[in-house]
Amino acid sequence: MQKDHPYHKITFYEGKKGEVKKVVLLYSGNFDISALIKWIKQEYKAEIILLMIDIGQEYDFKKIKRQALTSGATNAQVIDAKDEFADEYVAKGIQANATYQTYNHLSIPLARLLLAKSAVKTAALVGADAIVHDVVGEDEQVILESTILTLNPDIKIIAPAREQNLTEKDLLSFNKPHEGTPKQSNKTPYTFSTNLWGISIKNNDIENSVIALHVEEILNATKPLKKQPQTPEIVHIEFVKGIPVALNNKKMKLAELIMALNEIGKIWGLGVTSHIEDQLIGLKKRVILAAPAAEILILAHKKLEEYVSTKAENEFKPLIDMKWANLCKDGLWYEPLMDDLTAYIQKVNQKVTGKVQIKISQGNQQVIALETPHNLFEQKLPTFISNEEINPNATAGFIELHSLPMRLASKADKTVFISIGKRANKIKLLPQMKQLHQLGYKLYATYKTHKFLRANNMEAIPVHKISEGHLKPNLADLLNTNRFNFIINIPIEKKVIRADEKVISQKALQNHVPLLNTITKTQELVKKLQMLQIKDAQTQQEVHN
Repeated sequence: MQKDHPYHKITFYEGKKGEVKKVVLLYSGNFDISALIKWIKQEYKAEIILLMIDIGQEYDFKKIKRQALTSGATNAQVIDAKDEFADEYVAKGIQANATYQTYNHLSIPLARLLLAKSAVKTAALVGADAIVHDVVGEDEQVILESTILTLNPDIKIIAPAREQNLTEKDLLSFNKPHEGTPKQSNKTPYTFSTNLWGISIKNNDIENSVIALHVEEILNATKPLKKQPQTPEIVHIEFVKGIPVALNNKKMKLAELIMALNEIGKIWGLGVTSHIEDQLIGLKKRVILAAPAAEILILAHKKLEEYVSTKAENEFKPLIDMKWANLCKDGLWYEPLMDDLTAYIQKVNQKVTGKVQIKISQGNQQVIALETPHNLFEQKLPTFISNEEINPNATAGFIELHSLPMRLASKADKTVFISIGKRANKIKLLPQMKQLHQLGYKLYATYKTHKFLRANNMEAIPVHKISEGHLKPNLADLLNTNRFNFIINIPIEKKVIRADEKVISQKALQNHVPLLNTITKTQELVKKLQMLQIKDAQTQQEVHN
């Protein structure tokens, strides 16, 4: 554990002791769960909701869940997100031929994006003040925390590895292995990051490029050459609009197809390499990567795409793919340019439909046949490094600056603050709150209103009252930053003006933000917003026609 740089919190988003009451612990398996929960309780005295996302790690989730509850977690949730991971993230990667610096098919960056999204959603549902995570590497912290802040700029984040100055070497001696994690060599311990799209393996020996690696001694995910079959295997993959939909003439969901293809690839030793790549902060790092299915699918997709594209497209698309991969690797999923690149990539993939035959033999693969229709078909798819010279205090500050453009862009989102006294009033305005949610507004609400929204299946961000100034996020801070497009604040008693309501009224007037303090005003404004949306939709349709 490093002692050279004692850690001090210097950024707006890091959770501080006394500010948080309830946390979502986003657990990836990097720490012993019992020790981690004990540390959170000791340092922050907060209620803990454990969150684990199953994206194909093959962990013993039931055992970890039992340990968490026994150790003091109030609740423990396991979300099976394999299909969401495959359909919403990996599918885009396949269409973009996702490859960072030749060998990295971005299994870990893509996973961190989904984990961040799930943690933010769960935090809103349970009314948590902060998200705690067990990510260690600087690049992975940047991806995870930048994404969390973009999706909810007001959530607090706690990173025990950073606070404790834990290096990856410290992590290996601190942790207890969990059942279901990839098997490790008996000679040297390694840290594994796994999901259905790939495995990333690290330790000090791997990162030291002077040391010659023997990958087969480290990783048991593939068969060594001498144990592989002698007769080549032919694999058939069918694509529709750039997405794999069938393996060996059997229709499958994408997650199933990837896992099945992983088993085939392991037999032949495909997709395993030691790789030196550039990190976000400019340093080099060597990792071992194992991604059999990714290696096969990217090759198959790329060859089919090249076959159906023009010469000019084939010269231009790799440039777009490379930028897409770089943005993904750097955690800039919500950078507006990413949407632009994805739009082009998906446009090209409209014609990437057909069948690919691949011949696989002893660590090698080759596309031997392509079949594609000559006309368009109806869509078939259902709709940072451990180093004495690196100061860990700089990591959070860099994340704060790194995520600034995305956070500023996210402020263009429509937002509304809601505080409604009396349950009867909440019920009267329930249709309007649902309409605001459907119109795409982010809903911020104080405790009882937030609880009411959650009970009626609406996502909302909890906000502490101005009078609870020591708790974050606090309404006073959000009003000072002019966060809301408009404010719905209906007091319990019209004749009594409370301190909070007085401040809300002053800030609304100062910032020229509409303040709705009656049921009638609220109903009228929401009706106008609906009419505007209908009018905009009609105008767009007329332009399109």
